[in-house]
Amino acid sequence: MPPKVCYTLKSPVFMNSQAETTYRPIILSKYTAVLKSCRNLITREDIRQIRQAFKIAIKNESNASELNYQEIVKILDITLIITQEIGLGRISIICAMLHKTVEKEMLSLEQVEEMFGQKVGQIIKGLKEISHIYATQQIVDSENFRKLLLSFAEDIRVQLIFLAEKLYALRQAAALPPQAQQQLAKETSYIYIPFAHRLGLYNIKSEMEDSALRYSNPKVYHEIAQKLQDSKAAREAYIAEFIAPIVEELTRREIKFKMKYRTKTIASILNKMRKSQVEFEEIYDIFAVRFIIDSNGENEKPDCWRVYSIVTDKYTPNPQRLRDWISVPKSNGYESLQTTVLGPKNRWVEVQIRTERMDEIAEKGFAAHWKYKGGSSDSIIENWLNELRDILESNKENALELLDDMKINLQDKEVHVFTPKGDLITLQAGATLLDFAYAIHTNVGCKCVGGIVNNRNETLKYVLKNGDQVSIITSANQQPKADWLNFTVTSKARNKIRQYLNEEINHQADIGKETLMRRLKNWKIEFTDETIRRLMQHYKYKFALDLYQGIAIGKHAPSEIKEILTQTEEKPVIAPPKDIKVVRPKKIDEDVLLIDKNVDNVDYKFARCCNPVYGDEIIGFVSIGEGIKVHRKQCKNALELMRRYPYRIVKTRWTNDGATSYQTVLNLTGKGDGNIINKITELVAKDPHATLRAISINSAEGIFDGNITVLIDNTEHLSQLISRLKHLAGVLRVHRHDSMMEN
Repeated sequence: MPPKVCYTLKSPVFMNSQAETTYRPIILSKYTAVLKSCRNLITREDIRQIRQAFKIAIKNESNASELNYQEIVKILDITLIITQEIGLGRISIICAMLHKTVEKEMLSLEQVEEMFGQKVGQIIKGLKEISHIYATQQIVDSENFRKLLLSFAEDIRVQLIFLAEKLYALRQAAALPPQAQQQLAKETSYIYIPFAHRLGLYNIKSEMEDSALRYSNPKVYHEIAQKLQDSKAAREAYIAEFIAPIVEELTRREIKFKMKYRTKTIASILNKMRKSQVEFEEIYDIFAVRFIIDSNGENEKPDCWRVYSIVTDKYTPNPQRLRDWISVPKSNGYESLQTTVLGPKNRWVEVQIRTERMDEIAEKGFAAHWKYKGGSSDSIIENWLNELRDILESNKENALELLDDMKINLQDKEVHVFTPKGDLITLQAGATLLDFAYAIHTNVGCKCVGGIVNNRNETLKYVLKNGDQVSIITSANQQPKADWLNFTVTSKARNKIRQYLNEEINHQADIGKETLMRRLKNWKIEFTDETIRRLMQHYKYKFALDLYQGIAIGKHAPSEIKEILTQTEEKPVIAPPKDIKVVRPKKIDEDVLLIDKNVDNVDYKFARCCNPVYGDEIIGFVSIGEGIKVHRKQCKNALELMRRYPYRIVKTRWTNDGATSYQTVLNLTGKGDGNIINKITELVAKDPHATLRAISINSAEGIFDGNITVLIDNTEHLSQLISRLKHLAGVLRVHRHDSMMEN
């Protein structure tokens, strides 16, 4: 039995009688709840240390007014999140209670370690570093974000306590001004949600997603929330009808169970509406029914399958929607048996079947692993920490790229594949053969030229499927290429590719610089900052590194460079012909630029890196000497420009004026029969909304990949064209060349 807990507290904090009357019952109630919530995880000695830590925290907040009482309540609320919702124990409770005291320098780390041990001191040090990082108010700054990740890599509990504090902040965000709410929502989407997902904290991730949407797009949030409320009674009546025959059979067979149902979060409903282009009323899987079985040990899997059999006896299952995560758990520890069945009134219903242990792990993630497997040595945690350390290896990594890699991992689906020896490798959904190569070893990835999947040759771009057996083919002459970043998705692969490319660029730049210095010496021209500035200005380079690289790869002829530097006369400025009218972009107001579909003779251009199409979300960037460049909003270059030059960004929108077509490039990969070019040409020719401008297909050993350039009216027609191309025999994958996500 757990030890009997004493809740008596004596402290100088209770000084003001009115404040004491208000807050003392609240504080004692929450303190009691903290100890009760982890009573199965702590001993009598643990309780003594927790009480000692809490008294120190109280003493720190005992120097006057009512606000201090509120701070004590805040500490206890965060601690309750740590115990009740994450499932952590003594060490984390003490750290949550004391780290503000240490941050205010009312207690030293040495004193903490002396009283509570080295591990508590290490975690509080990590939390203190995070607080210092946040004091800069620039968390998405490259170096600050790196420091944040390094703090997490020391001990996973640093991140869990940090997440608890941010969840508390979100729950209190209603009292903040709108601007602060939006900033918190942005940080939540960028950082905290991916972290919660990778740690398996489903409930916290879901709440954060809804909170972020609530403050970033309140109108949409409240519309969906109202529709959920309006349909609640009908939904509950349907669930009662659906579960009745299953509950009756489970009871008859004396299977002990609990039944829950959950409604999709507002954020996930919105994502589904956008992805499927449907209205709220057209989403059939708004809720899921969960059967939680009282089973343990070696009986868990067979008991789950018994319940599955009962469910599918009552309702017809969709074989395409069976997910067996009890045989092969997700990388974040999630275990569950899931299926979708056809219920009453021909409605599809998602059913989840799991044991109580599985349910706790699903809701509390890695923390529950400590409870069931013991310690922090669980291999799943270690694998994730190793991946995090891999991301941090390159000191020149850009913060936005780091955040992109963290967000790429934010997917519910994974793919499980096998090495030739039968070892299981788990990667995120959408991973390619090249991602697999890097997962095996960095050198294997860098030298990969293809692979054999299920005894068939495949290209680097092959998208892995569950159950694939993969063997990698390497070549000593192979090296990473920039376009590899277009089809790799795992953090390790992308980080290693970027690291190599950065090293290669620096190496080429060194060669280019030496070449230029040697040429200048021969021409009797001094190598000075002014010389380099003239060349950079002529070639429109922002950095000298790019100039040197261009020289190294032969992009700029020596004779041309000499002519630029020896030219004494400046070229006359040629005025535009009088008969050409320069049309200025229309404006809604001073802040928003309107782009119409007639783009001839105007002082803005579409960026070639992302080729915007009418209907895409766009932004404008005021370039130097080239007018306004219009980018797709999710273009990587646009994200970088927004980070580095926010003052040069112009809000931009389309209008319905005019009519023209927009150029875009599509990548295609597949297994060809030699006639694929004719098939593509015929398909595009029959499309009244598309015009084929160019086609380039490479084929080897029955595998083809290449690009087609088309003119298209808008994104709707583009989506239709992509869909038709995907249905061509032999075509495996089609996506926009500039896309960050597959269409």
